[in-house]
Amino acid sequence: MILDRRQFVFGSLAAGAAACGPRRDPSGAAGAPPPASPAPAAAAPGPAAAPARKSILVLGGTGFLGPHVVTAALARGHTVTLFNRGKTHAELFPGVEKLHGDRDGHLEALASRTWDAVVDPSGYVPRIVKASAELLAPRVGHYVFISTISVYAKHDVTNPDESAPVATLADPTSEDSKAHYGALKALCEQAAETAMPGRVASIRPGLIIGPGDPTGRFTHWPTRLAEGGEVLAPGDGATPVQYIDGRDLGAWIARVIEDRTVGTMNALGPATRVTMKSVLDECNRALGNKAQLTWVDAAFLEQHGVEGWRDMPMWIDNHGDFAGFGTLQNTRAVRAGLAFRPIGDTARDTLAWLDTLPEDERAKARSSGIKRDREAAVLAAWKARK
Repeated sequence: MILDRRQFVFGSLAAGAAACGPRRDPSGAAGAPPPASPAPAAAAPGPAAAPARKSILVLGGTGFLGPHVVTAALARGHTVTLFNRGKTHAELFPGVEKLHGDRDGHLEALASRTWDAVVDPSGYVPRIVKASAELLAPRVGHYVFISTISVYAKHDVTNPDESAPVATLADPTSEDSKAHYGALKALCEQAAETAMPGRVASIRPGLIIGPGDPTGRFTHWPTRLAEGGEVLAPGDGATPVQYIDGRDLGAWIARVIEDRTVGTMNALGPATRVTMKSVLDECNRALGNKAQLTWVDAAFLEQHGVEGWRDMPMWIDNHGDFAGFGTLQNTRAVRAGLAFRPIGDTARDTLAWLDTLPEDERAKARSSGIKRDREAAVLAAWKARK
C-alpha cells in the first residue's frame, strides 16, 4: 500500500475507553505482565439473578466507548461516577456524579473516595495509568483497563490468542502515543497490573463500531449500501474480519465488573469466523438489498491506489505481515460472557444514529471510505480490464 499499513491501521484503531476485591486468576500468577497474561476467572454458570449493585468510577466516560459503558452500568442498577476535564460532551449523563480533574497530575478529586471498580478507557501513557492505578489501589477492588489488539507485535500468524508477544519500545520513556500506540498500551497494561496485581482485567478490543462512532471506520458501508447501485467491494470476499459493536462491548464490561473477572481478553467478534463478504451481504440485506456488490481483486485495488482500511474500511488484504489479521481468538471473552448482536442490526442502528446528527457532524462521521467519483472510476477500469 501507499503508506505503512501497520501504522495507519493501528493509528485508526487508536482514534477510536473498602471495595470488594475480584476473584484471583486460577493460575495464581498475580501480577504477571504480558504476554504471559492470565486467563479470565469467570463466575460458574447458575440461575440468572439481578447483579449486586456496584459503585463504578469511569476515567473519562464521554467519548465513544465510555458512554456505552456508563449507559449499560446505569441500566443494570449500578452507581457511576465520571472523572474527566469536563471538556468533551459535558452535557451527557446530567444525573451522574462528575468529578473534574486531569489524569496528568491533577487527581485530587479521587484522593479520598472509594469505589468497587474503575474503568479506564482513556489511558494511553504508562506514567499516567501508573499514577491513577497506584492512587486508587487501596480503595478500589477491580481495575478494568481498556487496551487494544494493537498491543500485539505482529499479525502474521493466524488464530493467535492473548499469549502472543506484545510490541516493545527501544525507549520505554517515550510518550508519543501516535507513533507507539500499541507498545505504550502494552506498558499501560503492565502498569495497571503492577499497581493492582491480580485485580486487573485488560480488555483488548479491535475495531469498535456502531452508533456513536465519530471515526467513520464502519459507517461507509451502511451509508453506501443504503444508497444502492453498484458498490465497490474489496478482494474476493474471503478475507476474515473482526469487530465489536460498542454497545455489546459496553454491556460486557459491566458484566466483567459484576463477575469480578480478571485477566487479559481479546474483545472482538463475532463468536465464529466471518468474512468480508458475509458481513457486507448481511448489511445489504438488512438495508433492503439496494446495492449490487462488485468484488475487485486486491492487487487491482492496490494498482489503482485504493487502500485497505482507509478507502475500504474494515478490510485489509491479509497476506504477509497481516496474514493473521481478523483471526484473533476470542474464547476467553466469550467464556466470560461477551455476546454479539447481528451486524445487520448494527448497520441499521448506525444509519438511524447518523440521521440524528447535525449535518456537519454527519459528514465527518461519513468521511471515511472511498469517494463516489473514485469508486466509479475504479469500477469502470475493472470492467474495461475484463
